Amino acid sequence: SGEFGGITQHIGAYQVKTDKNELITFIDTPGHAAFTEMRARGSKITDVVVLVVAADDGIKPQTVEAINHAKAAKVPIIVAINKCDLPNKNISKIKNEMMKYELVSEDLSGDTLFVEVSATKKTNLDKLKESIVLQSELLDLKASFTGVAEGVVIESKIDKGKGPVSTVLVSNGLLKKGDYFVCGDTWGKIRAMIDHDGKMIDHAYPSTPVEILGMNSSVNA
Repeated sequence: SGEFGGITQHIGAYQVKTDKNELITFIDTPGHAAFTEMRARGSKITDVVVLVVAADDGIKPQTVEAINHAKAAKVPIIVAINKCDLPNKNISKIKNEMMKYELVSEDLSGDTLFVEVSATKKTNLDKLKESIVLQSELLDLKASFTGVAEGVVIESKIDKGKGPVSTVLVSNGLLKKGDYFVCGDTWGKIRAMIDHDGKMIDHAYPSTPVEILGMNSSVNA
């Protein structure tokens, strides 16, 4: 609510627990700017895309853009229809419009998962998490929890007190405090790692988003 225009201004990454104690890492992208950059670099830092469409709004130009980015990165899409508590919702219209983009819901004999949610009423959010876990099981995702860590810088800034700070998503291996690292022409030694709750941690496993301190200069995402 404190952000300009009520829109997510930066990329946030955080973890959510399911009822079965499984962790899901969410990367919250600002509209579509981040996607455009990711596609330009040809990189894929997420395994599943959750496309959020408002039940009263339907498909907007940025929705189509997000679909194209996800397809270009060959990432499966789960459609979350939000604001399903509103009386003027039109879910069948959204499902029919989505068919144009080859996203066909299961009740129309397709294979795209559609989940009807309400963020304000917290309706079906557990069902959305279940759908993400189900999709990830189908993808059979694996990573090594030992060895040299690799990851992606999803956000970078200069903090007044801490100096250059980067949010990193570990994609493989084990990242430890005290490790040396290189990112483009920036390098350093990890002085501290902070998790998404703001707690200091000593090591980070794959799919963990962490803020790292110890870069010699600000790095490009």
